[in-house]
Amino acid sequence: MVKQNHMREEDSTLKTLQEMAFNFNKNILISNTGGQLSSDGGLTLCVELMAKFQFTNLADKLLRFNDQRRYCQHSNSSILKQLILQIIAGYSTDSAATFLEKEPLFKLLLDKPSLASQATISRFWQRFDKDSVSTLQTLNEAFIDRARLLTNQTATIIDIDSTHSDTYGKQEATNYNAHYGTEGYHPLLATDQDGNLLKAVLRPGNAYTSKDVKAFLTPLLKHYQTQLPTTDILVRGDSGFATPEVYDVCEAKDVFYIIRLKRNRKLQNLAEKFVKISDQTQWQEEETHYYSEIYQSASWPKPRQIYIKSTRAAGELIFSHEFIVTNLTNLTAELERF
Repeated sequence: MVKQNHMREEDSTLKTLQEMAFNFNKNILISNTGGQLSSDGGLTLCVELMAKFQFTNLADKLLRFNDQRRYCQHSNSSILKQLILQIIAGYSTDSAATFLEKEPLFKLLLDKPSLASQATISRFWQRFDKDSVSTLQTLNEAFIDRARLLTNQTATIIDIDSTHSDTYGKQEATNYNAHYGTEGYHPLLATDQDGNLLKAVLRPGNAYTSKDVKAFLTPLLKHYQTQLPTTDILVRGDSGFATPEVYDVCEAKDVFYIIRLKRNRKLQNLAEKFVKISDQTQWQEEETHYYSEIYQSASWPKPRQIYIKSTRAAGELIFSHEFIVTNLTNLTAELERF
């Protein structure tokens, strides 16, 4: 009898391991018993997460399109969901929808008898206007807000940065970027400490790094200051964002900031006055020192606190200097990641 009970428990355990249903679609089971196979099985976890965050409901509620269709088989939110799954799985082109029509897993994940065709996806892109792009940002914020509530984050680091996206035709607003030496776009981005993309704005390739940063940053700070949980915000950026626009916005919103400064002669001379050489200097060892000073650039209406990192490599005679400007008063932890 003991052996029999043990076997029943074991059978139950094996069944649990072999089959598991997803909440978003009870018709999908994870099983190791064989049958029809798909190389994109990992997408089931993505769709489960989307269901957890109520992707379809939020998309239907928040997204706006210039949609003149009277009848449609595929809703805009359904097409967007299909595109997201295609991109995650590595099918980045619209034409991928043609051969994915025979992929049973995608139809199960999207819970519909057929996928949106390439032509349907092309018409979907044509329904986008400036308002549609703006509502995509709103949808993105809604998902991040839900994630922040789940983790109860009370501090947010916003990293502002730019990147380059090559273009190979005559796309609208494409332009030459001298830094990257190629034609393309120069998007402005904001991410948080977990790598989540908070905001993105497409700009011409020849746009300077900090162009339109005030208009970009102001509503972003307002949003995260008015959402629960209440959070302290720190804005970080490289020397491309060393502009009074960033400092002024952060100070007006009572937000902390750390921005790297470009080296110039005035800063170099300021740093050199802190350098001390003595008979006890261990030249064979690397040496690093941190200093703080009040500094005012010619473009600043007022002086601000800066921090200096001076490093002498082992075996070298000269110190190299790095600079940041910040409104933080206690920078011990941040200096370790200078």
